[in-house]
Amino acid sequence: MGNTFSNTLKTFALLATLGAILVAVGWLVGGSQLAVIAFVFAIVMNGFVYWNSDKLALKANGARELGPDEEPRLRQIVSELARRAGLPMPRLYIVDRPEPNAFATGRDPEHSAVAVTTGILQLMDDRELTGVLAHELSHVKNRDTLVGTIAATVAGAVSFLAQMAQFQMWFGGGDDEDRGNILGLLAAIILAPIAALIVQLAVSRGREYGADTSGATLTGDPEGLASALEKLEATHQPGLLARMQGRGWGRRQQAPAPQPALNPAFAALYIGSPLAGDAAPSSGLSGGGRRSLFSTHPPIAERVARLRAMRVNMLSRPIPRGG
Repeated sequence: MGNTFSNTLKTFALLATLGAILVAVGWLVGGSQLAVIAFVFAIVMNGFVYWNSDKLALKANGARELGPDEEPRLRQIVSELARRAGLPMPRLYIVDRPEPNAFATGRDPEHSAVAVTTGILQLMDDRELTGVLAHELSHVKNRDTLVGTIAATVAGAVSFLAQMAQFQMWFGGGDDEDRGNILGLLAAIILAPIAALIVQLAVSRGREYGADTSGATLTGDPEGLASALEKLEATHQPGLLARMQGRGWGRRQQAPAPQPALNPAFAALYIGSPLAGDAAPSSGLSGGGRRSLFSTHPPIAERVARLRAMRVNMLSRPIPRGG
């Protein structure tokens, strides 16, 4: 109960922050009149996204709802995990893509949906797939799914206004008043999208760690999810993938080569970032390190390390003796 209340407060804080950024961009681009329009737009958009978050995410990623007799392996695993978590059975969707990935969406557990790609069903064994799906159901239970969709939608609106500001700066005319507002336009173009992105990433990263922990607790098997995350990372690193296969991993089926990314606006919803640059390992602030600063997900190496530390803690606990 306390966790649900905390997540509700965080959701309203996120909406208020992103809405404020949207209004500020409107003011910088078009003064008080556009700021009022942006404010009304933010309220209407958040209301629309609240009621339609699942439809938006599923349609944007080309997901198709599974029939009752399709993918019995997937349905059985989700059904058992939902029972353990005390959740209603979510609707199940398939995304016909070779990239291995999965996401959950919906405004609450009663209106939730879980989508997986054909690639992840081919790549993961039952233990790993169970870890992935437990992670996604944890997002549902923690009300993360609504927050991720709203954050992506509002951040996209901020970026759209920033593009309008750029268009206005280049083609809006050249009088003195316009020149005097050049700093405001530059702020709208450069700073506002970055601010919206930072808010979105902070929420996304924290909730990924939380879902990893909750999912591993649900299954009692942190190693299953850790192994699945390593396979997801390997699909973006051919050299690592070859070494994994040399050790006997991925015998179910060789991981497919990376394809064009899934819908980038909803990257934060996925268990692993569908953006190829996000998958690079981080090291300091060069190369992958710079990319990881603006990734929708924490580095997979850090997530795996946390899960394996969790496994060690589980194994070290004394087994209670019956009396």
